[in-house]
Amino acid sequence: MRIPGFYKLPLGARQDELQTRHDLTEADAHTLNAGGLSTHDADRLVENAVGIYNLPLGVGLNFLINGREFAVPMAVEEPSVIAAASNAARMVREGGGFTAEADESIMTAQVELLSVPDLALARARIEAERNAILIAADEIVPRLKARGGGMRDLEVRIPPGGNGKSADRRLIVHLYIDCRDAMGANLVNAVAEGIAAQLASIAGGRPGLRILSNLTDRRCVRVRARIPAHALGAEDIDGVEAAREIASASRFAEDDPYRAATHNKGIMNGVDAVVLATGNDWRGVEAGAHAFAARKGIYRPLCTWKFVENDGAWLEGFLEMPMAVGIVGGTLSHHSGARLSLKLIGARSAGELGMVVGATGMASNLAALRVLATEGIQRGHMRCHRRATGIPPAPEKAPG
Repeated sequence: MRIPGFYKLPLGARQDELQTRHDLTEADAHTLNAGGLSTHDADRLVENAVGIYNLPLGVGLNFLINGREFAVPMAVEEPSVIAAASNAARMVREGGGFTAEADESIMTAQVELLSVPDLALARARIEAERNAILIAADEIVPRLKARGGGMRDLEVRIPPGGNGKSADRRLIVHLYIDCRDAMGANLVNAVAEGIAAQLASIAGGRPGLRILSNLTDRRCVRVRARIPAHALGAEDIDGVEAAREIASASRFAEDDPYRAATHNKGIMNGVDAVVLATGNDWRGVEAGAHAFAARKGIYRPLCTWKFVENDGAWLEGFLEMPMAVGIVGGTLSHHSGARLSLKLIGARSAGELGMVVGATGMASNLAALRVLATEGIQRGHMRCHRRATGIPPAPEKAPG
């Protein structure tokens, strides 16, 4: 969504803009000022509650994703994150905006089976009983099945080291569950616990751990952007040179896990802010992202950029990462701030929310790399930091 000069408006005028554009109610306006969570609901959400801890809620602008305009709520305490993502999204618009896709909402339930006497035979027996197991698992979550979700498949794995001492002989059964528009942790855990005894009986062992996996590699989003190089120029560098430097910084992250960690942190600046604002599990998304980045044995960047010359000069980006988020369930029943954030985004499915989150992560990464390639990370960041802390801006250097 484009709102030119939005950052120049006083806070109340920004709220008025959102209220007009999104048909916000008086209750929504109150939520923007009060934070969306009462002490009563806080006491219901967590143990030993003593109060409420607030974070600033801002709006990322200029996001055009699959041809649709989005305002992106972001809850974050770090200066420059929202401004940087919005600025990068404006550059991406010049190339037609982000294009994104999302997998089905497939989560993985892991059931560990221990003391299995014959691992190969147990695996064969479970695979032979596949249909019966999936039917039994569906019966554990009938409401999910009624909504079109439920069991999709299973897989039996013998993990490294699983063929050890008799007490440790271990099989892992993965049940793949379509959670529809929910993040699905409670659903997946219910299935894992409910089906474990049946699986153990078939395998001739005993149940071990029964829980979801946060490596949701069957629930990924993929985001692409193609930016004309001229849109990337800065005061001291032209657009083509900036595009080349951004691509070089991306290669550095591809080659070096120390750099990749910081590269991915820049992505998560945007990702976490949207996940947190919408009441989703940012810790689960973080865990899945970093496990996915290391899935091939070396830690890699989740987003990469390449400079191409094809009918002009372009910077092309691609992001792929797990994205287990939902638009129903979770904290939404207690947190009006999370509900308002989802209302502002207007995501029509969990998959669409995931695409918005992924695009915000890509924008944050682009912004960080462009600053690194041009003015350096401290100049822009410290300008925002001074504003946040009330420190007067640094004096401009004299000409020459």
